[in-house]
Amino acid sequence: MDSNEHEPAGGAAPSPPRAPGIAGLSTPYRVVTALALGVVAVAACTHLAFVFLHVAPSNTVSRQHAKTIDTWIYPEFEQNWKLFAPNPLQQNIAVEARADVRGEDGELVTIPWRDLSAEDGEAIRHSLLPSHTRQNELRRAWDFFTGSHDEDNKPNGERGQLSEEYLRRIAVNRLAPGLREGTILRIQLRSATTAVPAPKWSTETTDTQTYYRELPWWTL
Repeated sequence: MDSNEHEPAGGAAPSPPRAPGIAGLSTPYRVVTALALGVVAVAACTHLAFVFLHVAPSNTVSRQHAKTIDTWIYPEFEQNWKLFAPNPLQQNIAVEARADVRGEDGELVTIPWRDLSAEDGEAIRHSLLPSHTRQNELRRAWDFFTGSHDEDNKPNGERGQLSEEYLRRIAVNRLAPGLREGTILRIQLRSATTAVPAPKWSTETTDTQTYYRELPWWTL
């Protein structure tokens, strides 16, 4: 067998194997990748720092930068510790929504109440990998709203307007995909609260009637 049979044409030496990982990229790509990783690392560290300052006891740094921390945390990253409360919630609270829709023919139609909480529950039931958003987004948004409003649905602090915008945005995102035609003009939300009945062996009497809290119509 000819000894030159397996040599590259023209006698050129074979190219060396490319190094694995980032080292195998060209210089411009290595620079871009390093910058991207740096940005992600800085963002992650900044987020962790804000969350730490938010949940940590009040201190000089958290007081000095309270507005910046709150702007970053609320409403998406708010922390809640009701699981460890001495008196956990003993109610089922469902959030429902409806809307006034202007059809393509100009007719104004009010769509019936939709139980958004029930839809979330159905989406995660029997799921091996339930969505964190489906479990917490709507529930925490409603808690955020009730915590920043009085019984007359009037804001009692600076976060009132933010909670309204957040809850309204969630409701519109849930209702809009189900409307093939038409434009949502305004929406309304309400909560349906039902106490969890006492166990059969208990002598405690529980009022299991459903009570509603209706919010005013919000124009979009």
